[in-house]
Amino acid sequence: MNAFLKGTFVLAFAAFLGELVEFLVNMILARELGKEGMGIYMSVLPIIFLIATVASLEFPISIAKFIAEHDRKEHRHMMKHATRFALFMTIIFFCLTAVVVFSFPVLSHYHPMLNRIVLIFIPIVAFSAILRGYFTGKNRMTTIAVSNFIRKAVQLTLLFLLFRTFSFESAELSMLAAVGALVGTEAVILIYFFFSYFTSLNVITKSHRPTLQPKEIRHKLLAVSLPTTGLRLFNALANAIQPFLIKKALVLSGMSMSVATQHFGILMGVAATIGFFPAFFAHSILVALIPAVSEAQIKQDSAKLQELLQQCMKMTFTYGIPSVVVMYVFAHPLTNLFFHSTEAVYYLQNLWPFFLFHYFSIPLQAYLIGLGLVKDGLYHTIWAHIISFGMIYLLGSQQEIGMHGIIMGLNAGAVLLMLLHYVTVCRAIGVTLILWRAKKT
Repeated sequence: MNAFLKGTFVLAFAAFLGELVEFLVNMILARELGKEGMGIYMSVLPIIFLIATVASLEFPISIAKFIAEHDRKEHRHMMKHATRFALFMTIIFFCLTAVVVFSFPVLSHYHPMLNRIVLIFIPIVAFSAILRGYFTGKNRMTTIAVSNFIRKAVQLTLLFLLFRTFSFESAELSMLAAVGALVGTEAVILIYFFFSYFTSLNVITKSHRPTLQPKEIRHKLLAVSLPTTGLRLFNALANAIQPFLIKKALVLSGMSMSVATQHFGILMGVAATIGFFPAFFAHSILVALIPAVSEAQIKQDSAKLQELLQQCMKMTFTYGIPSVVVMYVFAHPLTNLFFHSTEAVYYLQNLWPFFLFHYFSIPLQAYLIGLGLVKDGLYHTIWAHIISFGMIYLLGSQQEIGMHGIIMGLNAGAVLLMLLHYVTVCRAIGVTLILWRAKKT
């Protein structure tokens, strides 16, 4: 079994266990927060992820790509300057975020302590990102897999203890506890990465005289980090806007804001939680694929690039098709794990294209990053969201369509994004759309 497949299955196994725990996490949240509280939590979460995306500067991807493309003798020198650079950027972003959250009403509608928790999150995410990138580039997939499982397990434990120990009087306090558990979980992951990294220092070459200058290292990191951050930033920004856009469209269709928030909570807190459950395999492919594609690209190994694409497409077909069939057939018992809702059953069954094409888009995005085509991925994402958001607003705001229009918009965006990614990757590596024949030139 090659390194890519081995790394993928190690990550997938740990991610599967983690997703089972994630199910329990969301069940606790759904029952403790209620429909409206779940809607509030799902509205705040994209803002927190947006801040985390900027704070990490996509170092997990840029450092992983750098490590995979360079000799291990350069790794110690590179990690030292990457850490210094990350510290500098973290201080700047921390100060800017502090000014924004305390001067503008970004999170003023929620508990006042939420601002402070978000600020604490910034340095934790930044340094965790550096170490995650190092282990990914070194193909230490077991370390990444263990960290992913620890994240879910610790979050579940913290939520269980918080909601069992304390009786929160309002939805705001309950939501604050949920966000606090999320930040505490990331802190535990950072500690784990630190211990793992320092135990591996003895195998990182010390005596080698580095050939890369600090400026060159920063340039190489930013060449990947900036466009990748732009891509993730756009996704995070779109995800932060999406709750308000969906609720606004539903209000225009005739719903009250409270009812619209409940429907959004069911859509994202129940249907999307179930639908994205199988995506743990896609994310496992993504993590293993970036260093594999980067290494094959730097060696100009076209046969390896074609083989990797075939492997990730076959794996996605193998788990993706059965997953959406099971979700469609067993939608009722699956949604009842959270709470009884006929709307959740309908949303889950009719969003199958959104979930299925999302499974394919994730590894294809990793492929674009490995090939150095991040800008293409960004353009694809922008166009897909323009189409999706336009349909959500135009169709979802119609009284006779409402949530049906929201679902149509989500499905259309996912299909378009996957097709754009796929065609671009096939052209870049010189294969036809059916993959098994090299394109004649």
